[in-house]
Amino acid sequence: MGARAVEADVAVVVDVLSFSTSVCVAVERGMSVFPCRWKGAGAEAFARDRDAVLAVGRLESTLPDSPTALSLSPAALLTEPSVPRLVLPSPNGSTITTILDESGAQVVIGCLRNAAAVADVAAVRVARGDSVAVIAAGERWRGDDSLRPSLEDHLGAGAVLSALASLGHRDAMSPEAAAAADLFDVVRPRLAQFIRECVGARELEAMGFSADVDVASALDVSRVVPTLVDGAFRSRASRSG
Repeated sequence: MGARAVEADVAVVVDVLSFSTSVCVAVERGMSVFPCRWKGAGAEAFARDRDAVLAVGRLESTLPDSPTALSLSPAALLTEPSVPRLVLPSPNGSTITTILDESGAQVVIGCLRNAAAVADVAAVRVARGDSVAVIAAGERWRGDDSLRPSLEDHLGAGAVLSALASLGHRDAMSPEAAAAADLFDVVRPRLAQFIRECVGARELEAMGFSADVDVASALDVSRVVPTLVDGAFRSRASRSG
């Protein structure tokens, strides 16, 4: 996994559909979010140990006997009653988070919703001489579970990096980071269209979760930068300027 090769002072995890967006929305609403890479009994025990509500699968959350309406769906997290502590199972996003945390990096969440806010935080660290890595999480192919690059994550990473470049830090970027920023700048006028037509979004729409795509496509609507502290993502509000 690419996250294992990252050596940085700050690591920004970008998983637009939907881990990063879901964490951002939940933290916007005052929740502490515990990422969990397990499902089933392991996730249930993880939640009990943290006195937290365990989010369920999207489809499970719609069933009459579901224990909660909270799931990985950012639309549900935006509209359903909030809880103080939430465990969010996500084998991909949570696994990347854990690996980066174990590397010693400060892990923050980036997505389209908070791209400029994350860039503000990153700019302070870059000016201090710290290294910042922006990780486009990707998805997993059904069947063999191999990594599937995802356009939405490249655009989410590019949104953060474009904003960072506008703050005067383009010269500090790797060619890969600069290219991601350029990609976002080109796509930005049609951003919502590109997100909606990508593979991950079409999969969600086919399942009946088009509202999740709408929530994830919103650009710079949040100033909150979820930061991993003691195993949970909590609020860090960026300056509004």
